[in-house]
Amino acid sequence: MSGPVERERQTTASTELLAQQARGRSSTQAPRSQTPPVERGKQLQRRREVHRGSLLVANFASAFESLWANRLRSLLTTLGVVIGVAAVIAAMTLTQGASVLIQARLSVLGTNTLLIVPGAATSSGAFSSLGSQQSLTQGDADALASIPHVVQVSPVLSLGAQVIYGSQNWNTRIQGVYPGYQQIQGWEIASGRWLNAHDELAGLPVAVLGQVVANSLFGPSGTNPVGQTIRIGTQMFRVVGVLQPKGSFGAFTQDDVVFVPFTAAVIRLKNTGYVDQIQVLVDKAEHVDAVQRAVDATLLKRHRISAGSPADFQIRNANQLLQTAQQATQTLTLLLVGIAGISLTVGGIGIMNIMLVSVTERTREIGIRMAVGARRRDIRNQFLIEALTLSSLGGILGIILGLLVGWLMTTNFGVPFVPQPLSILLAFGVSALVGVTFGFYPAVRAARLDPIIALRTE
Repeated sequence: MSGPVERERQTTASTELLAQQARGRSSTQAPRSQTPPVERGKQLQRRREVHRGSLLVANFASAFESLWANRLRSLLTTLGVVIGVAAVIAAMTLTQGASVLIQARLSVLGTNTLLIVPGAATSSGAFSSLGSQQSLTQGDADALASIPHVVQVSPVLSLGAQVIYGSQNWNTRIQGVYPGYQQIQGWEIASGRWLNAHDELAGLPVAVLGQVVANSLFGPSGTNPVGQTIRIGTQMFRVVGVLQPKGSFGAFTQDDVVFVPFTAAVIRLKNTGYVDQIQVLVDKAEHVDAVQRAVDATLLKRHRISAGSPADFQIRNANQLLQTAQQATQTLTLLLVGIAGISLTVGGIGIMNIMLVSVTERTREIGIRMAVGARRRDIRNQFLIEALTLSSLGGILGIILGLLVGWLMTTNFGVPFVPQPLSILLAFGVSALVGVTFGFYPAVRAARLDPIIALRTE
């Protein structure tokens, strides 16, 4: 009896199940017939997007789990990218800081200043450094003062000497200049006065001290420098003024200087008929080119240099000096970034190598994932995400290290710390691109594995 009864119960249960399924199909089909095709398309699209998003999240999770399981190996793999990005950031920070400092220092000269220096001396056909030839004189400077639009002219006679006051002494630069040099260079007085026309005409032994010299000689005793007598070499000079500080230019300090009247420098310190340079101040920036041509013509005529022959002097304006400095910093930047690019390439090769090792180690895992329904693009995306994560992590660590190294270098060399957001973003983008580029081949190789062969791998 139990057999027929049991069969009857099963038949009844199956009948009820079929009825429920039929009712379910009818209930689901009825609304579908009422749903417009456009709306059904939108719903299907939303389901696909949700499905893709969940797959992407799953790929990220799987990639991070794999990297975390081999975190020491992953960290060592990123070292090449870390060093490359850090080198780029540090190089850009240092050169940008140097460029800003150079522009700031040259802007003090103004855009309406001309600098005239002697040319390069020749010996047996070989040229020496610029300024090695003695060709400029005080008479040249005085002749330039009559050129239209010239406001101030000053010859400069430079030498190094030991300055002594009491028991204190200091080695510094001594410059013999005209009174107009203050306006040309924009020096400001902290105490006392600047050199005047009477000092120059009479050749009086008076001096104006830079802030570094004043602090070195008079700082320990707290004496007011103005009115005190100092010894420059073997000559005695009276201090008439102290200058406001201008700051340093890398290792070069502008305030480490003593100014004396040009005539006094020639008579008492450096008896010579030549000057080291001539500086000219033009009234307006738009007249600089015309004045530069007039200065060139005047000096060629005074030096009896015929047309077509090389001049024995060089004329530079502030804009030319700024362009030269910028070209030098750009060349240095390209050199350093090129070296850093080599490091990034080596880091990318390291990522490719470790990803290929990872594909070999996880061949069976790849086969299992494919067997349970993972598509080839899922496998590819997982390994691409791993490579991208490695390079991005290296980029972040490299940015932090590069900023730290750049700050230490700029502080040590005395240049401003000027990090550039664009260079930081560019370095990070390049690191991510390195990860994608060098991780693409291992990812494609993993995606092309035969699941049957992969499952046989131990």
